[in-house]
Amino acid sequence: MDIKELISWNDFEKIDMRVGTIIGAEVFEEARKPAYKLLIDFGALGTRKSSAQITKRYVPEEVVGKQVIAVVNFPAKQIANIKSECLVLGAVNADEVTLLTIDKSVDNGLKIG
Repeated sequence: MDIKELISWNDFEKIDMRVGTIIGAEVFEEARKPAYKLLIDFGALGTRKSSAQITKRYVPEEVVGKQVIAVVNFPAKQIANIKSECLVLGAVNADEVTLLTIDKSVDNGLKIG
């Protein structure tokens, strides 16, 4: 495993990671790789859509209600027929992704730092 190049503290501070609750999940039929369409509630930041390739570890009903960590300050990215508005974070093992979650419930929109 290689570690990527070092970044500065200022670089890290540019990344806006927040806690959100998945309030909707469905199979993303139009995606090239198996994925789900997610709708995530970030509290005062509102709701945002995302695409997540988590189909090997989860079924849609299982992820609804989970609090996850996502990067919310990337520009929207067109993925098939939706605009992904955040990047849900996960641990990647080959082609299997495990969502990064929190162990105690907190307010949606809370900043990760």
